[in-house]
Amino acid sequence: LKFIFGPCAVPALDLVDQRSVTRVTSPSGRTLYQVLGSSGKLYTCYSSCHFCTCPAFGFSVLQKSESLLCKHILAVYLSQAMGACQELTVSEEQLTSILLAEEEEEG
Repeated sequence: LKFIFGPCAVPALDLVDQRSVTRVTSPSGRTLYQVLGSSGKLYTCYSSCHFCTCPAFGFSVLQKSESLLCKHILAVYLSQAMGACQELTVSEEQLTSILLAEEEEEG
């Protein structure tokens, strides 16, 4: 994994081992992932469009094109493959609140 994904492979595996990935679903079927980062901050990841709200994703992936993904997205993919995601079902209103909270933090 380290050969393919580089330096984010080991930290991503640590996140999976710590069960830091939660799959959040709503009754309509919308899904997002929340990953509790090593810093204690909660990041929102969208595997459907390959996006994470962490600063490393914005810098290394989007701005510099140095990486394909961050450790949080890789942890999501690994957790999916291993069946290691925690599951959380929320209402549509709760999902909207999660999405709006992320938007407020970015703006």
